[in-house]
Amino acid sequence: MSDARALLSSRPAGARFAWPQPRAILTLLKPITWFAPIWAFGCGIACSGQPLGTRWPLALGGALLAGPMICGTSQAVNDWFDRHVDAINEPDRPIPSGRIPGRWGLAIAIVWTGLSMGLAAALGPWVSVAAGLGMLLAWAYSAPPARLKRDGWVGNLAVAVSYEGLPWFAGAAVMRGAFPDGHVLVSLALYSLGAHGIMTLNDFKSIEGDRRMGIASLPARLGADRACRVACLVMAAPQLVVAALLVAWGRPVHAAIVIALLLAQLVLMRRLLQAPQARAPWYNGTGTTLYVIGMLVTALAIRP
Repeated sequence: MSDARALLSSRPAGARFAWPQPRAILTLLKPITWFAPIWAFGCGIACSGQPLGTRWPLALGGALLAGPMICGTSQAVNDWFDRHVDAINEPDRPIPSGRIPGRWGLAIAIVWTGLSMGLAAALGPWVSVAAGLGMLLAWAYSAPPARLKRDGWVGNLAVAVSYEGLPWFAGAAVMRGAFPDGHVLVSLALYSLGAHGIMTLNDFKSIEGDRRMGIASLPARLGADRACRVACLVMAAPQLVVAALLVAWGRPVHAAIVIALLLAQLVLMRRLLQAPQARAPWYNGTGTTLYVIGMLVTALAIRP
């Protein structure tokens, strides 16, 4: 902790009164992370069975809400409350580097929260419910006293639900104008559970800082090898269940595609397990892509 505080205190004395750099604000909101919730929202649209037609403004607004707004807010909240950890792990990030000075990081998170909830209200009651829960999880994940990220099991599940399940739910709800059916709820729940493993792989980049700051991410708690095996199991098992359900629901072709995608992931997982910490980013660009394609296949299979 003392090392991190020393790094943060090395900013110029008047930095807290400066304006943040516009490019730094965009970096804080991390556009690269918006893909996952936007894709999940798209899966919700796909499984609704409804044509865009006159509802395309709702679809566009929902994609904006899922990605730049709610996901962007979660990134700002996380970076603000993790600024001491980031000063150790990634000191070039906008807040510890001083490009977003003073308490601007917190102010951006608060303003973006309000704007997100306003947009959610315009998209309908069920979207507002999903957005409210997602925002609650975003703050609880990073902010004390809850700070769910201190426990890798609970924290990763909160992120997985926020990134996959809730946007999927919102996409289906906004297109149908009603609460999604049981097939949708079961499918999004299983893929949210599997995404827990993806979140575990994301934690490999910060093992040293997590251990020093007392954050029990799974790689910090279990070690890289065991955490990687857990992540692979958690990603694979729900996809097997999805495939079995698709067969039971009379969608054998879609089930076969999901199984084929899973088999390809298992091949990549074998290579990942040989060097988990070094290859986690590589797997997130390969195996995770196959995972989310399976989400879309499932969404198309369960259309009414």
